Amino acid sequence: MDSVLQIQLELAKKASRTMLKISTEQKNQALTSISYALKKHVDEIIAANQIDIDNAKANGMSSAMVDRLLLTQQRIENIAEDVLKLTTLSDPVGQVIREIHRPNGLLIKQVRVPIGVFGIIYESRPNVTVDIACLCIKSGNVCVLKGGKEALCSNQILTRIMQEATRHILPVGTITLIENTDRSMVSQLITANEYVDVVVPRGGKGLIEHVIHNATVPVIETGAGNCHLYIDKDANMHKAIAISVNAKIQRPSVCNAIETILVHKDIAKEYLVAMVKAFDGKVEIRGDERVCGMISCQKATQEDYATEYDDYIVAVKIVDSIDEVIDHIYKYSTKHSECIVTENQEAATLFLNSLDSACVYHNASTRFSDGGEFGFGAELGISTQKLHARGPLALLEMTSFQYRIYGQGQIRE
Repeated sequence: MDSVLQIQLELAKKASRTMLKISTEQKNQALTSISYALKKHVDEIIAANQIDIDNAKANGMSSAMVDRLLLTQQRIENIAEDVLKLTTLSDPVGQVIREIHRPNGLLIKQVRVPIGVFGIIYESRPNVTVDIACLCIKSGNVCVLKGGKEALCSNQILTRIMQEATRHILPVGTITLIENTDRSMVSQLITANEYVDVVVPRGGKGLIEHVIHNATVPVIETGAGNCHLYIDKDANMHKAIAISVNAKIQRPSVCNAIETILVHKDIAKEYLVAMVKAFDGKVEIRGDERVCGMISCQKATQEDYATEYDDYIVAVKIVDSIDEVIDHIYKYSTKHSECIVTENQEAATLFLNSLDSACVYHNASTRFSDGGEFGFGAELGISTQKLHARGPLALLEMTSFQYRIYGQGQIRE
């Protein structure tokens, strides 16, 4: 193992033991200090971020991905406010999940405890650096961060600010950034079972699959977001267009943006004409043969329906039935978020009950697949697996549990 990384992981593991005893008041003090420090150092953050932006543009990064990388004064202030909101949320650590009173007098309590050391591998978005660190603090965990090289300068300044803001409150090693950009760092992190308790990959399909297939440390899979929107034959057209625009255009580079629109044949012509008008030339449309016969667009391939674009591109397909919709989603979905727009409650119920994605919607944008929007506070990512957690990975999902047994000298007969 790389010598610097080993020292970092040893400190992180040691810090995780101390974090078990950190009080809620100390956690909130640390979060308040981070929020204040972020606002205080806005100019430094923007200057560092500009280096990353300039490099990204020089390397031909798409405008949507550059936006994902960008930190403005308003975005930094929003990040700082989100950190402060965490102080208002209940501390999950120490919560009693259940009590069991045994006939022999034993009292058994199932109690929430931190998981320990989180290894987080992520791409592009520097706000994730703050989100993860602060979620870990509130849930009593320690984080070892491996961000993408495209955001290195931004991640360095954000980590330094958080470490300095908490150095008199939290143990050294609570927040760690792996600054070495060599690809081997990821492999070393995800196989460091002696130090790391769980790994969470956040990024594209390639990154996630690499971690899943190569990690020996337990993994919580945060899925790529090939999200679907289905416009049913009984859809309200105003709702259909509003949701389409929001879910595709508001922030196309995030995992809860839609990538494919499926529209019932009975409403296809009306919807597609209205969709083109609403998209106003901002979105490249790739449609099947029937779609191309109704509007001007590029011909879609099978690969298009399997692609998470993270860009102003959408694949569109006309379907004959809701059963065809369900089959299509099972074939291409990453099990993140899917939505049906309809006024037919029977169709909506069938859609919601038939799919096994982490989040399924009726008449609401998939952009709500977010810990903050669910009322959980910030989140680590959207888990698309079924164990240990599913959907937004928020504070509760970042804990495990421990059985604490209280007796008066009982022995087993």
